[in-house]
Amino acid sequence: MQLTTPCPVAFTSKILSGRWKARIVWSLIRNQPLRFSAIRRACPPISDRMLTKELRQLEEWGLLSRKEYPVVPPKTEYRLTDLGDTLRPVMQSMADWGLSHRPEIVDGLGSSDQEASPRG
Repeated sequence: MQLTTPCPVAFTSKILSGRWKARIVWSLIRNQPLRFSAIRRACPPISDRMLTKELRQLEEWGLLSRKEYPVVPPKTEYRLTDLGDTLRPVMQSMADWGLSHRPEIVDGLGSSDQEASPRG
């Protein structure tokens, strides 16, 4: 993924883009460290393959860290790095906005559907 863009909003959007990255970061903000299976439960219906891919990318960018324990069965924990933790206010603002405005947007979708329907 190319991350170079002069627009700071576009850059942040690319970091949190897709269906899962923001949800993964939000789950770690709310409770960490988390094991792989706990993150998967927080992001249904993500597949193991997709979760692995997203976690690796977030780790590559330095937003989360992975700690593997030498035990059987394997145990791996994920947590936000200091850099990843700087997303906390961004994610909290997104959550607050979603809670505040979801009803009017969802209700608005229903009324706009009715307005767009031809009347006979």
